[in-house]
Parts: sequence; structure tokens; C-alpha cells
Amino acid sequence: MDSTLAPIVLFTYNRPRHTKATLDALKANLLAKESVLYIYQDGLKENATKEQRESVLEVSSYLQDFITSNENGKYFKEITLIQRERNFGLADSIIDGVTNIINKYGTIIVLEDDLVTSPYFLTFMNEALQIYYDNEQVACVSGFVFPLEGDEIPSSFFLKGTDCWGWASWDRAWNLFNPDGKELLGKLKQSGKIDDFDKAYSGAKSSRGFAQMLEDQIRGKNSSWAIRWFASCFLQDKYCLYPRNSLVQNIGFDIGTHCKNGEENDPYFGVLSSTPTSIDIKQPVQEIPAIRAKCDAYYASKQRPLLKRILSKTYKMLIRGGARF
Repeated sequence: MDSTLAPIVLFTYNRPRHTKATLDALKANLLAKESVLYIYQDGLKENATKEQRESVLEVSSYLQDFITSNENGKYFKEITLIQRERNFGLADSIIDGVTNIINKYGTIIVLEDDLVTSPYFLTFMNEALQIYYDNEQVACVSGFVFPLEGDEIPSSFFLKGTDCWGWASWDRAWNLFNPDGKELLGKLKQSGKIDDFDKAYSGAKSSRGFAQMLEDQIRGKNSSWAIRWFASCFLQDKYCLYPRNSLVQNIGFDIGTHCKNGEENDPYFGVLSSTPTSIDIKQPVQEIPAIRAKCDAYYASKQRPLLKRILSKTYKMLIRGGARF
């Protein structure tokens, strides 16, 4: 791998344990020492509680110590910490940070502070960014994938749209991002794509479709950047590349009562691959119907109390602009 490695951008706020777990896994990646890392820590909310203030300060202190320990490139080639002077909120922080970094470098790898990566995550992401650099059909690379069974599944494959649990992209694709949810919804309806958009990645029995999430963003019920990113690329018939096995695990659902009895370890959140993942360059940039069917079947199989808690937790996270859509 040469010197064109994409910069890594990590967004964090007030979760010290999750932030540490994310960085511990990231620094164990094979290409970490050759990569530059940008860390954005959001500023305190005006109405932050004492506990929240202490958590933000704890994250800040940990990050300062982490940077100090990176002397002489011990973990990463270079680390830059950007601490917000005010609270942007996750959505605005990501939109601003991604825009700044991707405009500077042309490519980007994005993580949030609750995503643990496989040692092969950076390798897959950088290889994909280079292979599909000039392919206008591909807008996103995802390190996360739900567990899909079947020997017929290739080492990598495409699904329409984008993803947000450990992803990468190019400036040409991010330029398609439209922050105006109302305009996006109007174009989806006008183009006749609204029904397909509503059903995408949500399963036949999903309790909340993507169109509803976008409408709620417009009404201010959530501030999700991810639903707008997905809609922006879905409108343009763009695709996201996925690995056969997940290179990302979400550890952010272990707070409160939404995950019980070890359910935070459910495969829904990602089962980290213990081996490198190659990219099947022979795969055409289009959805494979059998894989789409497996995705829908997987969602349908999750119609139980766990998924209800996940959806409840996810929607609460959406209010602050995070979570998977």
C-alpha cells in the first residue's frame, strides 16, 4: 500500500470507555502506523449535566494522553485533535468534519466512537478506495455488514445507497450530499423512487421505513445526517461496496435497558472477521438479487424483542444525529 492512504476521521464526544475501545482496535490495524488520524471531539452542550461534563472532560484528557503516547508515530503516522468550542451535535459535526477533510485529501475513512474494527479494516477500505476511485457508480465503502450465510456470497458485493457504521468515500461522491431533507424527499417522490427508498435495507416487516425517517428529520424529530447521505446517493443510483464478513462491530448499544443478558453481542451489531477480506473486482457494480433477498430475510428474522429494543435505541440516537440511519 502506498502513500495515498486515506485519512481516518473519528468523531467522539462524551463516552470515554467506547472511545478507548475504538482507538485500541483502530491502532491495531495493519495500516494504522502509515495513516493520519483526525479526531473531532464535540463541545459541551449548554444544558449538560455534571455527569456529562465530567465525561466530556474524561474523553478530552484521554485523547490528550493518547496523542502524547503516539510520539514518534507509535500508533499512527500523525494525529490531529479538533476540539469544538461549542456543541455542534453529531450530525453537524460529521457533516462539517467530513467536508473539511475530504476536500483536503479527496478521500476519507469515517468512524464514530462506538465502532470497533478488525485489524484488516483499514486495508479493505484503502484498497476499495483505490480500486473504485474513478468509478462514478460507487459512492461509498462500508466496513460493516450484517451476518449473511451462504457459500455463494462473494468476498465483496454491492448494495444500492450508502452506509454509516465505518465507511469511506471520495470527494466526487460526497459532493452529491444534500443536507436539505425536504428537497431530497421531494425529488424521491418526483422521480418515482420513494417506494424503493422506503423499503431499502429495512425488511418487509420493519416498523419504521426510511421515508418516515427522512420525514422525521425534516420535522426536526431527528437530525440524522446518515438518512440524508443515503437519500442523496440513492437518488443518483449510486452503490456501496460491502465485505463478505464484517470488519466493524458496533458497541454503542450496551447502555441502558435496550440490550439485556449479553444481547449487545448479538450478530446484529457485527461479527468481526478474523481474516483479511479481498475485493472481488470481477463483481459488476449492481445488486445481486440473491444477496438482496438474504438481507431482507435477515431483517425479517430479527422481528423479536431484541430488534424492538434496537429500533427504540436507534431512534433515540437518531434524535442526536447518530446511529445507523
